Amino acid sequence: MRNHPMAETRHTPAPGSADGCCAPVSATPPTPPPQGTHDAHAGHDHDHDQPTGVARLGAALALAIGAEALHFFAGDVTSLKYAGLAIAAVAIWLAGAETYASGINALRRGRLGINALMSVAVTGAFVIGQWPEAAMVMALYAIAELIEARAAGRARHAIQSLVALAPEQAEVLQADQRWAAVHAADVALDAIVRIRPGARVPLDGIITAGRSAVNQAPITGESLPVDRTVSDMIFAGTINLTGELQFRVTAAAANTTLARIIHAVEQAQGTRAPTQRLVDRFAAIYTPSVFLLALATALLTPWLMGLTWLAALYKALVLLVVACPCALVISTPVTVVSALAAAARRGILIKGGSYLEGMRFLKAMALDKTGTVTEGRPRLVEWATLEPGADKDGIARIAMSLAERSDHPVSKAIAQGLACRAHKIDGFTALAGRGTQGAIDGHTYVLGNHRLIEERQQCSPAIEAALEVHERQGRTVTLLADENAVVAIFAVADTIKASSRQAVAELKALGVATIMLSGDNRATAGTIALQAGIEESHGHLLPQDKLAQIRALQQRFGATGMAGDGINDAPALAQSDTGFAMGAAGSDTAMEAADVVIMNDDLRCIPEAIRLSRRTHAVLVQNISLALGIKAVFIVLALAGSATMWMAVFADVGATLLVIANGLRLLRRKTAAA
Repeated sequence: MRNHPMAETRHTPAPGSADGCCAPVSATPPTPPPQGTHDAHAGHDHDHDQPTGVARLGAALALAIGAEALHFFAGDVTSLKYAGLAIAAVAIWLAGAETYASGINALRRGRLGINALMSVAVTGAFVIGQWPEAAMVMALYAIAELIEARAAGRARHAIQSLVALAPEQAEVLQADQRWAAVHAADVALDAIVRIRPGARVPLDGIITAGRSAVNQAPITGESLPVDRTVSDMIFAGTINLTGELQFRVTAAAANTTLARIIHAVEQAQGTRAPTQRLVDRFAAIYTPSVFLLALATALLTPWLMGLTWLAALYKALVLLVVACPCALVISTPVTVVSALAAAARRGILIKGGSYLEGMRFLKAMALDKTGTVTEGRPRLVEWATLEPGADKDGIARIAMSLAERSDHPVSKAIAQGLACRAHKIDGFTALAGRGTQGAIDGHTYVLGNHRLIEERQQCSPAIEAALEVHERQGRTVTLLADENAVVAIFAVADTIKASSRQAVAELKALGVATIMLSGDNRATAGTIALQAGIEESHGHLLPQDKLAQIRALQQRFGATGMAGDGINDAPALAQSDTGFAMGAAGSDTAMEAADVVIMNDDLRCIPEAIRLSRRTHAVLVQNISLALGIKAVFIVLALAGSATMWMAVFADVGATLLVIANGLRLLRRKTAAA
């Protein structure tokens, strides 16, 4: 059974949070780590929070260009050379003061991070007389730092924008029946809140008055508004569009569905993906290895290649600049956080990078029936009179009269399906476990199940045959009878969602086998599976049976996912390689049990999440290949003496900006098919 990040309390700093080269990717301001901890990312070591100011960097770049110009025109004029040297020193100080501070701090702690490499390289270049180049390298490095911070910030802001969805104030009904503005955090449970048309909903609640269209896209990802009325749930951060609503608060501000989404995404960012962990381990070895290679180049090439000591030292310094692992280290967190943010926008809440990457391996998907593939509530799907030429409208009104007085789900489904005007009924009686009875215009009618009709001795071979046809389709049958005979038959069923067939077809197109696991009888499970296009079905399953089925599927297919919506699915969700909770808006149990939460009940989000997982992996591979490939080319050029410091810094900056831009492509609304 997996450990779920929702249960973790430790926050791991995002890669890049310890060095100016790579901006932090986080939904909230960073929390100082406990004393004695250290950043696991070997390539990062700075402690400042903001990049150097734009004006300061502009001045540093201007001075670096001036130093280059003086160096070019100085010739043998000593005063101009010294002036150029002084200008270069000022440029390095303006652009690199913070880089030097964090680099020295890192060296004191024995950590060879990016800033330490840049500090050594720029200082070395300045000492050997390449001061114009040293100034330009430091200025360009600081500018690149600023550009990267702002580019990486797009992924961070995609998550931070969730925080701004819920308004801070709520209109609350007071004891004296006045409405007063109250801070959302201070609103008590069960308080009545009013929300006007066009306003955002401040808290979760159940509507007590009014009817309106509500835009739920911020929470569920649904593209179209949905109608909401009395007894419907409403969520913080959604937008009331057309009518005034009043609702009873069901969750405090800190525990709304929106708050739980933000919390889960924050924790997901602190959970490193497998590729990210691999890159971290590689960087921890790569950085000191490159430093040793540069040291060997400086000390050995004069003996092996006949270079001067200054030429060998310059080559080593170029190698240090080229080898900065910034692009490699930033490539994974920006990509993963972009994917997590893109998924959250679509109503898909993925609890960590490991689950994001793991979905691409899924070979089979087990689906619960009720509430996952089906709507989870009965509907009247067919009804018919049994006497030729019968008054169908009159019979519908009689059935409506008996159905609307009952609180049984099947009776409610019949009443909602008929939706006609009822008769006045006398002597209404609920017949426990069998149906209802009442008198209309002096005639007694019953609306009940097969057992009731048999007790009244009103069954016939024709009725038995009709019942068998409906029951084979997984329907629940209710019969309307008068004193003499059965006059109508009503078939109620839990119908499949409109999106289920398409979702199953998309899963098949991705090479994922689909299997239904249901607690319902085998005939009903088989019928629904057939309607949805599911290849295999199993019925009469208890929670432990579903767990055993998941284990069997894992043995048979390999990586297996499970989608469910209830407590009875929790063991199977936990056993599966990736658990998907359906309809988790307002359901703590589903939120805790699963690795991925589908906020809008749409089964099509599962193949979309798998496609996003595959796309994310492809981008990660592209980014790592870009970062290492560009570094490899320029390291060879540096060792061959064909690379200058200018080329080195442009290679480092270019590679970093490329991987950031590539990772941010995942924030686009549409996920490309893998």
